[in-house]
Amino acid sequence: MSVCPISSSSVKKGSLLNFSYSASSIMQIAEQKIAEAKTVYDKVVTESNPTFDNVVAPMAMLANERFSELSVISFLGYVSTEKEIRDASNEATKKEDEFFIDTITREDLYKSVNVVYQNKAEMDRLCDEDKRLLNRLISNFQDNGLGLDKEARESMKQMKKRLSEISVQFQKNVNDDTGRVLFTREELLGLPETFFEDRETETVDGVEKLVVTTKYPDIIPVMQYAKLKNTRYRIWLINKTRCPENIKLLQEAVELRRKCAKLLGYKSHAEFKLKDKMAKTPEAVLEFEHDLLDKLQSLADKEMEELETLKKADKEAAGEVYDCFNDWDFSYYDNAIKQNKHNIDMEELKQYFSLNSVLAGILGTYENMLGLRFVRVENTPVWHPDVQMYETWNAEDNTFAGHFYLDLHPRDNKYSHAAAWTLRRRFIMPDGLFEYPVSALVTNFPKPTSSAPSLLTHNDVVTLMHELGHVFHNICAKAKWSRFSGTAVERDFVEAPSQMLENWAWDPSVLQKFAVHYKTGEPISKELTNKLVAAKNVNSGMKNLCQIFFGLYDMQIYSTDEDLDINKLYNDMLEKISRRKIGDKDAVWPVATFAHIISGYDAGYYGYLWAEVFSADMFETRFAKEGLDNKQTGKDYRNEILLPGGSRDAALSLERFLGRKPQSDAFLKSIGLTN
Repeated sequence: MSVCPISSSSVKKGSLLNFSYSASSIMQIAEQKIAEAKTVYDKVVTESNPTFDNVVAPMAMLANERFSELSVISFLGYVSTEKEIRDASNEATKKEDEFFIDTITREDLYKSVNVVYQNKAEMDRLCDEDKRLLNRLISNFQDNGLGLDKEARESMKQMKKRLSEISVQFQKNVNDDTGRVLFTREELLGLPETFFEDRETETVDGVEKLVVTTKYPDIIPVMQYAKLKNTRYRIWLINKTRCPENIKLLQEAVELRRKCAKLLGYKSHAEFKLKDKMAKTPEAVLEFEHDLLDKLQSLADKEMEELETLKKADKEAAGEVYDCFNDWDFSYYDNAIKQNKHNIDMEELKQYFSLNSVLAGILGTYENMLGLRFVRVENTPVWHPDVQMYETWNAEDNTFAGHFYLDLHPRDNKYSHAAAWTLRRRFIMPDGLFEYPVSALVTNFPKPTSSAPSLLTHNDVVTLMHELGHVFHNICAKAKWSRFSGTAVERDFVEAPSQMLENWAWDPSVLQKFAVHYKTGEPISKELTNKLVAAKNVNSGMKNLCQIFFGLYDMQIYSTDEDLDINKLYNDMLEKISRRKIGDKDAVWPVATFAHIISGYDAGYYGYLWAEVFSADMFETRFAKEGLDNKQTGKDYRNEILLPGGSRDAALSLERFLGRKPQSDAFLKSIGLTN
């Protein structure tokens, strides 16, 4: 093994990122960056004696330097309030994707890199990370058609460009389409009083109605608390009939990916995508998913019986006949079980989770675990007034580590889920110092009202813990090349570090440090935290069936040669696997907002459950035994899991941290399948 030298010099506290772009400047920068890159590529192909230093290294350093500015431009398409900026961002992203495809299909560039790759003496002198970089670069060229004849290569290029256009348009449609429903106060029977505070209203035919959107802070409480089934159904239906234009886009993407995989000699897109993942083959994924599906059946049987009993009782009380258990019933009766069986009121629980106290507590947890120190910085360049920015410092030697931004509340046309963006990766600059990393966390937590601060559900607390895990995976990285920094790991491992960190949000001793009633200042009681923990696995069988459904559907559409009706298949599999009816299956198209499988998680959604095996093992084997506040365990986690990023195989990082190969026992225990 030959380890790449990493400079010990402390990182300079570099300049802040710029988010103040006009639509025209976005396009100018995109074109400028393309021109600069083309100059570098045109130069390296003229080298008469190609080596790592004069061909591969210049290409990698270029990737290091251009990543952050292009990332910011792309990011603005998800968060900017200005349509012109979002549109320009999407156009710039398309241009960059097209340029990347043109570059990665250049035969002259491939030949120069391949000369280095075929030179045994040159390869022998490289450190492990440089070898890994060269291997990945060769693989990227070949994955994009180099090695095929000219006609096939050109066909591949055009299909890849169209796939890029589809991906950008699909996500744009999701971001731009915010469903809304008007309800009377009576129709929202069961919703807590806080739901109505400062809510927008409209008058229709002389009747005042409340505006309810499909954004998380609106739709989730309606699905959990609305007593009238028709109210739940109406908001569910609006949410499941968004973006109909995306069905054709996904259908086209599936077909194009199948054709590309066939050109490269693979049986399917799934086989092509999995070759570089931990799972390696579709067969391994299907075995994992179906094995878990079988194990969950008896647990799901018991849970379904309990859910149906509650609904049947409601039907009988209303003088109605029980028909079936619907998708829009699940959250309501799931919440009812938590209240009835565990005597836990999720609305009461929210009073202890004001955003500011939760954020301070979670950041304090990360400071202690990872040896970091956070400093909030005011009056910095941001993309919206709601955004907060923090500096991150290493506590041990007081060296600068990076920045992160928090954009926590919903607004029109903003990305509608929760995700962490890497805006700059850490890498070694030509002067031997590190460039510092930057991340942005985007969520849709409730806004403060006129009478209360932003109050989070416990699920929100778990989400915040999880997504900040991705942020600090990026900030704690220490790779030589940005390509391997932070979360640039195998896609079926990337969720594991953050999933493991969710355990802190379930630990009573951790919660009691920051969960205080926003009015009285009283800390959350042990009794309430014990109830919360006891309810953790309520309907875990049913919920995991839903995750299995997503994973199996994704694998199905990307594994078959058949021409599928992707919406019909989705709805049929949803009902069969998740055990929830959705009514007229021709009248809804929830697949149209399933953005994971159009971009990034195509033939990879299984990775969420796959990674939970690793996350549970890491937690149970080290932190649960050695202590959640054990600084040495936290240091080992930072050094063996976060620091290497993708510079080595995730399997090796896991073995280093665990002291052995991963096992699944802890995962099965964590979801209630074993004691």
